[in-house]
Amino acid sequence: MQADLSIILPEIVISVYAMVALLVVAYSGKDRMAGMLVWLTAALLAIMAFWIGVTGSGAGARAGFGGMFNDDGFARFAKVAILLSAGAVLVLGQDYMERRGILRFEYPLLIALAVVGMMVMVSAGDLMALYMGLELQSLALYVVASLRRDSAKSTEAGLKYFVLGALSSGLLLYGASLTYGYAGTTLFSGIIAAAEGQAPVGLLIGLVFVISGLAFKISAVPFHMWTPDVYQGAPTPITAFFSTAPKVAAMGLFARVVHDAFGGVVGDWQQVLAVLSLLSMFLGAVAAIGQTDIKRLMAYSSIAHMGYALMGLAAGTVFGVQAMLIYMAIYVTMNVGTFAFILSMERDGQPVTDIHSLNMYAKAEPGRALAMLILLFSLAGVPPLLGFFGKFYVLRAAYEGGLAWLAVAGVIASVIGAFYYLRIVFYMYFGEEGEGLETGRSPVQWVFLMGSAAIMLVGIVNMFGVEAMAQAAAATLVN
Repeated sequence: MQADLSIILPEIVISVYAMVALLVVAYSGKDRMAGMLVWLTAALLAIMAFWIGVTGSGAGARAGFGGMFNDDGFARFAKVAILLSAGAVLVLGQDYMERRGILRFEYPLLIALAVVGMMVMVSAGDLMALYMGLELQSLALYVVASLRRDSAKSTEAGLKYFVLGALSSGLLLYGASLTYGYAGTTLFSGIIAAAEGQAPVGLLIGLVFVISGLAFKISAVPFHMWTPDVYQGAPTPITAFFSTAPKVAAMGLFARVVHDAFGGVVGDWQQVLAVLSLLSMFLGAVAAIGQTDIKRLMAYSSIAHMGYALMGLAAGTVFGVQAMLIYMAIYVTMNVGTFAFILSMERDGQPVTDIHSLNMYAKAEPGRALAMLILLFSLAGVPPLLGFFGKFYVLRAAYEGGLAWLAVAGVIASVIGAFYYLRIVFYMYFGEEGEGLETGRSPVQWVFLMGSAAIMLVGIVNMFGVEAMAQAAAATLVN
């Protein structure tokens, strides 16, 4: 029992912190402590990320609770990415939420509980553990999406996410029950043994339903319908959170399910993931062209990027998983910087999200405009920036995995998608001069914007060691 508890110690620490903090705040100053709680929570998440990174570097793969919970290199890589991105977004949005009077003490604690759910997701070794982590994450996110109670858009965003999330949970549960019925166990190790060679048709139908439920969580087409409305309606710091940590967790869970539970029938799920990837890349690229709201544009951008990440996973190889992990690490870094810029967009103290408001922005803020240009070029996959190498890895994985047609489609979708990123650059440097934006007042946002842009430039040297870490992580998952 002690060995089992040591495996889930980071999850226990964060959960206990959230519950104790909730009790303390409930009996004291409530929202007066919200700002301090944000920094405390972010510090705890960063410490946990460091702890997992240091203690896990020499540790091998371990399983706890009878195989229901995995602690291996793959889970540790995903957890560090989740913890760091969640902490960064918490700190990033504090000033924005404080100035608009929407920073409540519940916010950092709900984020902490959502992070615990994500950590359980990427470590799941059983269908029950998978569902438990997924629901803990989802229930917290339903609440934070509608955090701004006086806004009809925010309430609508939360309601839409809740209703469609419940539908996806139903699909996932139905798939899990079918899988259990045909495999006779909920453990991934038992399912992979039952699916070895020629899997029963019922088991494959169960797999399709499970994939459908998971595709909703990463907003892959055709389960993407909630994304633009939720991204636009939720307060911008929460939109930033939606586009970072939960995406890493959902992609990690996706990889865990297809390789740990259905790794023996790669050919059966490879085509399904390839189609999801293809549809997501093209819908994300085409639908974003007509958007004028930068948050909706980022929603379609995230749909397209999840399509590229799925391309790596569809390869069904160790290198494919490595490419997916590298892609997600780069994607999260780009998004943190991009949302740092979006959070600073305001006029007369009010947030502005219309991309036309960026006309001739470079004239007033040349430094910020240059940093945003680097991030947009990186999101578009323009060489030699780091975003290009992320796409190069997944394209190479697809090609080597026998999906050359998908790699070609990915290049075409990338070219189409470059248009709407370059359009923002055009407005910033060559647009018609009008009523400009105010300069950002938060030094934290400036640091994250400049830091992310610098990483996109400097990271091309050795990717800060992420490539080697992703390779080791992928090797522990695919065997």
